[in-house]
Amino acid sequence: MEAYFEARELRPPSQREQTLLASLRELVEYSRRQSPYYGQTLAAVDITSLTSRAALADLPLLRKSDLSALQEVSGPLGGIAAESAQIDRLFLSPGPICEPEHCTDDWWRMGRAFHAAGFRPGMKVQNCLSYHLSPGGFILDSGARACGCSVIPAGPGQTELQLELNARLKPEGYCGTPSFLAILLDRAEASQQPLSFRVALVTGEALPASLRARFEAAGIRVRQAYATADVGLIAYETEPDAGLVVDEDLLLEVVRPGSGQPVAEGEIGEVVVTSVNPDYPLVRFATGDLSSVMIEPSPCGRTNMRIRGWQGRADQSTKVKGLFVHPGQIEQLRNRIPGLARIRAVITQSEGQDSLTLLCEPEQLPTVTEEEVVAQARALLRLGTSACWVAAGVLPRDGVVIEDTRPTP
Repeated sequence: MEAYFEARELRPPSQREQTLLASLRELVEYSRRQSPYYGQTLAAVDITSLTSRAALADLPLLRKSDLSALQEVSGPLGGIAAESAQIDRLFLSPGPICEPEHCTDDWWRMGRAFHAAGFRPGMKVQNCLSYHLSPGGFILDSGARACGCSVIPAGPGQTELQLELNARLKPEGYCGTPSFLAILLDRAEASQQPLSFRVALVTGEALPASLRARFEAAGIRVRQAYATADVGLIAYETEPDAGLVVDEDLLLEVVRPGSGQPVAEGEIGEVVVTSVNPDYPLVRFATGDLSSVMIEPSPCGRTNMRIRGWQGRADQSTKVKGLFVHPGQIEQLRNRIPGLARIRAVITQSEGQDSLTLLCEPEQLPTVTEEEVVAQARALLRLGTSACWVAAGVLPRDGVVIEDTRPTP
């Protein structure tokens, strides 16, 4: 099984699904006992009903954008962490959002991402993600060590020192952002110093095809990981341009921005994950990132769901005529209009004046007039709008709920 981190990556999808759903039921029951936050928000959930992925839509979302306010009211971890949890480190990431860590083996589950990227026991790894306040450096550190690697905790910056240690210690692997790897490669080429890296795992930024090609030309095999400070690993790359394979210990959904309802398979929506972590359980955690599910099997042989990677931000909130408009409000409006399948708010500007137009897609034929839509919108948004019905299937399935076409200031 050297090609894979563990045999679970090859499980039949139906077996994985049943195992994850059983873990979900146990997680909900456990979280209600152990977490003050979930003791309230999940109190009324009938655990026996959680027998399919569709049943997840009945559970409330916890939005990443709400964590900071929740922590201000309920303490550093917002009452989410289990009362029995062993918390060894606390981080304060931008937001500011507090995140915990329990210093046990591969707590962030990053090992499989490093293995898929080609890291193997005995390798030395130059870790160039920050260890200061943010958990990023520790997340990668734990994953590299889970693959039997020795880690050099280099952090970002200090380019000349980074090149010096690279020449002296000759690490085979790099982990960090792709942009910093490019900086190291630029400086190394300028000083005619060969870099020792053969493999790299990059995260935190997009990896353009041109930059990947440059790394490959330099003899560095590069793969990507999608991780967050709250969840740890969410998905990881196994082959270039083949999407990202979802981690084995997560239930991942893609939902319509502003709602908790799943989108059609292959459609872009917000990434929502349920993490079975007894220290820091997260049930339907809305990341704020957009992505979509890839339907075809992965060429690498792994059988788990794949997503296309980062495809934008779900929080499209913006001000129109001095008032905020949120995706959740647009979703509320959709629910109020009979026969409305989809809605898209388009913001334009002419001669300095904002306008908001609602493009409405019916399930079959419109059952209410455009004037009735406008009246409902005015009552909900406190804004004057226009509305028009479009033919079924016209609106793009791109995850955009609020399209702001105004020129950038």
